[in-house]
Amino acid sequence: MSNWYERSFGTDYMIVYRHRNWDQAAREVETMAGWLELSLGAAVLDIGCGMGRHALALAQLGYEVTGIDLSEALLRMAREHNAEERIKSLVQGDMRELPFADDSFDATVNLFTSFGYFEDEADNRRVLREIRRVLRPQGVFLIDFMNPVYVKEHLVPHSERTDAATGLHISERRTAADGWVVKQIEITAQDHPDACRSYEERVRLFPLSWFEQALAEAGLELQRCYGDYEGNSYDEQRSPRMILKGRAAS
Repeated sequence: MSNWYERSFGTDYMIVYRHRNWDQAAREVETMAGWLELSLGAAVLDIGCGMGRHALALAQLGYEVTGIDLSEALLRMAREHNAEERIKSLVQGDMRELPFADDSFDATVNLFTSFGYFEDEADNRRVLREIRRVLRPQGVFLIDFMNPVYVKEHLVPHSERTDAATGLHISERRTAADGWVVKQIEITAQDHPDACRSYEERVRLFPLSWFEQALAEAGLELQRCYGDYEGNSYDEQRSPRMILKGRAAS
């Protein structure tokens, strides 16, 4: 059986997450890019770029952006949105083995919880080593992750809705246990109630202490941790996000 992220990030993913706002993504990216203090034209790698929301926003800010994702379905959507070719390149590949030479980028970004997918913790640490490998000396990185404490406290156990464009009914059930947050998704058609598709999403609930250790072991220096997209400092009990900024260690 394939891994959950190989099954879930297909065409149905674009229906389930149709509500995500491209304009809001652009505003968030503009703020976060400012934290990295990059020069115009800097080479930026968006790891787990998905449908290209963040990659396109970065390109529009004047950076030379490459996006990489495992899902060909999501990359096809990204290419449709990149009709003006503002994004330099959109590449299919695995974040555990980035298909780029050493020292290729001035910055890497990993946004909207595109981390912690792998059952084997060593694979998640491998992603961090790959980030270090492709960064140029003193290159910078940003990892936008969820705050595990906040997630467990504010988890919505069940929600459902109907997608206006397709009429499909979407049910989502969420749990947080044993170091994971898990979402079970069921999609049904009103005129074909037996034609149910189901997916699972699983993300590790890594605390800040895990990142501090894993980043250092990978040769990455953590400089700042933000708690939200407005740039407030991270508070373990109150912050919705855990946004890690740093650079390649000397």
